[in-house]
Amino acid sequence: MKIKLLHEIEGLKRFALVFSTDEPVNEQLLAFAQEHEIKAAQLSAIGGFREVTLGYFSWSTKQYKEIPIQEQVELVNLNGNLSLDGGKPRLHAHVVIGKSDGSAWAGHLLRAIVRPTLEVMLVESPTYLRRVMDTESGLPLLDLAA
Repeated sequence: MKIKLLHEIEGLKRFALVFSTDEPVNEQLLAFAQEHEIKAAQLSAIGGFREVTLGYFSWSTKQYKEIPIQEQVELVNLNGNLSLDGGKPRLHAHVVIGKSDGSAWAGHLLRAIVRPTLEVMLVESPTYLRRVMDTESGLPLLDLAA
C-alpha cells in the first residue's frame, strides 16, 4: 500500500491510500490506523476486488451471514469509519460491488482482496471515536458520550 498525506490543518489530516493487487483490505487499513495512531477517521474508496466477503447482519441470530463472492468485481463504493474498540482500531465499512452482468451486491465488508487497485480517501479527525458493546444487538456501537 502506498500512502500520501494530502492535507493537514488543525489536526485534521487527509490521506490517499493506494492498494495493489493481492493486498488484503481490512488488515492493511487496520495496520495503517495502528501505525499512525488513528483514533477516528472517515473513509471512502473505489477500485476492484478479486474476491470479497460481504456480511448481512441477522437481527434474530445476532450474527453476520457471510456472502462470499469469488470472482472479479468492481468496487462501486466503500463507505466507512475507523474508531477505537478496547483501545485498538476497528474498521466499520459497507460496500457496493458490481458484477460482470451489471448487478450490484452490497453489505458489510468482512474481507476483500484487491485486484487491480483500491483507491482510499481517508480523513482523520483530531478527536476520537469509541465503540462500546450494545447489549440489545450484541454489536460494538459508537458511543458519542465517551
